[in-house]
Amino acid sequence: MKRMPFLYAVLIVGLILSACTPKAVVTPAPTPAPTDAPTPVPEPTKPAGLVGSLENVKKATIQIEAQGTFTDPQMGTVYNAAGRGSGFIIDPSGIAVTNNHVVTGAALIKVWVGGETKPRNARILGVSECWDLAVVDLEGDGYPYVEWFQGEINPGLEVYAAGFPLGDPEYTLTKGIISKANADGETSWASVDGVLEHDARIRGGNSGGPLVTANGQVIGINYAGVDVTDQNFAINGRDAVSVVSAMREGKDYESIGINGQAVLAEDGSLSGIWVSSVKSGSPADKTGIKGGDILTSLEGLVLATDGSMADYCDILRSRNATDTLAVEVLRFDTQEYLEGQLNGRKLETSFSFATELQGDVQSSSTGSYDEFVLVQDNYGAIQVSIPSIWAEVDGSPWIDGGDIIGASITAAASIQNFTDTYFEPGVFFGATDDIAQLGGYIQLLDVYRDSFRQDCKLEGRYDYEDSAYKGAYDLYTNCAGSQNTLVVLSAKPTNSTSLLITVLVQMMTDADAAAFDEILRTFDVIGSLP
Repeated sequence: MKRMPFLYAVLIVGLILSACTPKAVVTPAPTPAPTDAPTPVPEPTKPAGLVGSLENVKKATIQIEAQGTFTDPQMGTVYNAAGRGSGFIIDPSGIAVTNNHVVTGAALIKVWVGGETKPRNARILGVSECWDLAVVDLEGDGYPYVEWFQGEINPGLEVYAAGFPLGDPEYTLTKGIISKANADGETSWASVDGVLEHDARIRGGNSGGPLVTANGQVIGINYAGVDVTDQNFAINGRDAVSVVSAMREGKDYESIGINGQAVLAEDGSLSGIWVSSVKSGSPADKTGIKGGDILTSLEGLVLATDGSMADYCDILRSRNATDTLAVEVLRFDTQEYLEGQLNGRKLETSFSFATELQGDVQSSSTGSYDEFVLVQDNYGAIQVSIPSIWAEVDGSPWIDGGDIIGASITAAASIQNFTDTYFEPGVFFGATDDIAQLGGYIQLLDVYRDSFRQDCKLEGRYDYEDSAYKGAYDLYTNCAGSQNTLVVLSAKPTNSTSLLITVLVQMMTDADAAAFDEILRTFDVIGSLP
């Protein structure tokens, strides 16, 4: 009999035992009882009043009427004028954004919300002429409002311009795209490094209105348009947020409180910031600046020589709001030149040779010079404004002993007569850094004194100072019996000792003395000396 393998025997025994043992009762796993449906997570609640669609942007868009007295370069002073622009509400309490040129200097501001027929009053919280922005506060609260766009801004982004063009009470909305995300923002009425260029058509009266996305979010503040080229521009909302935040706290931002624009004469003889109106209580107001004034220089720098606000705003951005700044002003109506300080002394009539020399010069039979031109030397280093009748201009270098010592301009109706006689009105303007290293303006005046003392009567030596230069001048009369008046002025910049300037003017009449004032106002070193 064959023997079973051990493992096989064990398996047989196991099967027998299994058959003899009662089966265990298997309890089925409990079936899960039905439960309640999951509680849904609620969507975020939109803040009350927040405009969340393009269709509702109108509710937060406002029309603004600014009433007051404004002075225009072409129209002159207009009393009780009422200009209109647009804006938009950014807070349910009635905080709204618009352009500075829409509201600054106004006596009364009226606001229509979302096309309402009844106006509301508003007050200005803060302004910025450099950004052309202003923040106003509408009476009451509970207003619909818009929010700022937070996404990327690239060319091709669909945008809409909202507002009330041409003072029309009818709300308009035009469609376009961003054509340039960082266009040049330097203009005659603002100085912004980069702005949005778009083709959503805007018109006069749209200024200050919102440029919004398809979702009704504000991407920019419209402030300029060129109809001929169909170019429209908006201040980037992302850049404007910090400016608006400062102004809504009641602070002016990069501003002295003016509503103005850069002006530049065609011949370059006059440039500056034309003041249309002034915000009451601002640094400009406290200094005595008025509508119709032209700010010709700030801290000694001639303004708007390129026809823009760039230099003016760059100076403000490099200073604190409370810093004292030297300012020179042409009061256009009276042709007075005034000087003073922002956050300092008030404007007063600046030194005038025309006034000082009234008793020493003859009255002109032909009146004052009607036209001035700005001329430069051959190197583009210096410039000065002269009567156009002084048509002969020599811009060759300033030479002494055969050596070039600087730049110079000589101008007269006849340079030979001006140089050889005492009967010809004219000017010599020179700038040197060579002589400045050897001595000061007193030493240079002494050199000229040796040249004129035999022919002329020396009336005296007097101190001279303007916002940029400090020095002295010698006054001579009756040179060689000519009944002339001759002034030799020498000075150094107040912030430098490495430069010396000389201005020599020969005068026969009060018209020449007035021309001397223009010369002193405009002489400038603009480049490297030869």
